[in-house]
Amino acid sequence: MLDLARLRALHAVSVHGTVGAAATALGYTPSAVSQQIAKLERETRTTLLERQGRGVALTEEARHLASTAQELMAIVERAETELEERRGLPAGRLTIAAFASAARGLLPGVLADLARRHPALDARMSEVDPHLSVDLVTKGAVDMAVVHDWDIAPLPTPPGVEQAVIGDDYCDLVVPAGHPLAGRGSVRREELKGERWITQPPGLVCHEWLVRTLREAGCEPDIAHTAEENPTLVALVAEGLGIALIPRLGRGPIPEGAVTVRLDPLPVRRLYALWRAGASRRPAIAETVRTLQGHWPRAAPEKQAS
Repeated sequence: MLDLARLRALHAVSVHGTVGAAATALGYTPSAVSQQIAKLERETRTTLLERQGRGVALTEEARHLASTAQELMAIVERAETELEERRGLPAGRLTIAAFASAARGLLPGVLADLARRHPALDARMSEVDPHLSVDLVTKGAVDMAVVHDWDIAPLPTPPGVEQAVIGDDYCDLVVPAGHPLAGRGSVRREELKGERWITQPPGLVCHEWLVRTLREAGCEPDIAHTAEENPTLVALVAEGLGIALIPRLGRGPIPEGAVTVRLDPLPVRRLYALWRAGASRRPAIAETVRTLQGHWPRAAPEKQAS
């Protein structure tokens, strides 16, 4: 009889790519995940992981077993959903993937609220980029994802995944205090030619949106610096090293040396909660969505530029 916890560990490695990342997603130590897979290898008398450089790779047998594990986990999820639905109360473990500024500006209050009102619910969050978290939901690696898309760069939702709107997050230009645009009430996108930009690295949603938007306005962006965290981008702007487009959610206070300017039209990104359709009846899903939506008015900054 194969142990479900060990199969879950193998599936997590197949989804996240490394033992360390799988351990973070599962809430275990890397050593515990390695031990689970070693026991699974002994039980199946099969080599499941092979050394590849500094990391590991799944063998062909492991990939087949991980696919079967995903099917078994879906069956277990249906059973847990039916049981939780019969009880009518949010309970059990609920794993949530959230992008960085939502993890900082929205989820802390949501998680604390859920823990206070539903002690039988064990909600756990991991910080994940939206493009990656959609796949994690689809494969059953997490129960829910908080994601965003932009007005000109929608995030596709695959079949079998449902969604609910959380709210709209607005974005401003952040420029050095001595910049010629600093005293303006608003700036049109066509006026941004020749600026040096500070933005997130290529491959992330905010970077791709910035490049597409400026090119459509006839501006080829000169990207001087990249960083993943918005506070880092703001700090670089405050030192006069360029300008940035920063969403308001989780942005924090603007330091001395930088100011915000409204960009016209005002950029907006929409936040969603995503979950697998098979879990829609689960009270934990419904309650978490309601709590996310309920906290949004307090987390979302005003539409007018600060």
